[in-house]
Amino acid sequence: MEGTIKTLTEKGFGFIAIAEEDKELFFHGNDLKDVAYADLKVGDKVSFEKADSEKGSKAVNVTRI
Repeated sequence: MEGTIKTLTEKGFGFIAIAEEDKELFFHGNDLKDVAYADLKVGDKVSFEKADSEKGSKAVNVTRI
């Protein structure tokens, strides 16, 4: 899947606006691949996989494209 970084927090997590859907998906800095959390900016295009967690769906294997 692809989307755009919508929100980044100082606590090391953020939200991705999903390209195919009208909603945002949570991601944690630990779920990044080949990019550091500090290097991400709001508006960056990313690819990711959707996974289920205890609190609902989240993005994993997040990579900047």
